Amino acid sequence: MIEFARNFRLWFTPQDIRREGGTPDYRFSLANERTFLAWLRTALALIGGGFAVDQFLPDLRWGWRVGLALALLAAGVLCSLRAINHWVRCERAMRKGEDLPVSRFPALLSIVVAVVAVAMVLVVLVGWEG
Repeated sequence: MIEFARNFRLWFTPQDIRREGGTPDYRFSLANERTFLAWLRTALALIGGGFAVDQFLPDLRWGWRVGLALALLAAGVLCSLRAINHWVRCERAMRKGEDLPVSRFPALLSIVVAVVAVAMVLVVLVGWEG
């Protein structure tokens, strides 16, 4: 928990990360930043998909529409938060010469997206008027 609090503080004061370890090769830091931006693009796509389900499927039963939209929106929120946390953790690890951190989040996100996709396939196959 202390580690998370320290990482959380670094979200808002990234210049403080320079106090840890040595400066890594700038190419690795830039690659870390590109990965961060990829996670943000994924988050934006999930959020956009959540709004699209809610706005463009008005004939879908309320429970299905809200459930699918909220699942996508929640995945987008978690993905955006994970992006900054992962960026900080990787930057700290590179500066300290440690192994890059591992995470179960990509698997969790993949499962959520797959479940939403299967639910949407069922909605298309069964029909949504009810």
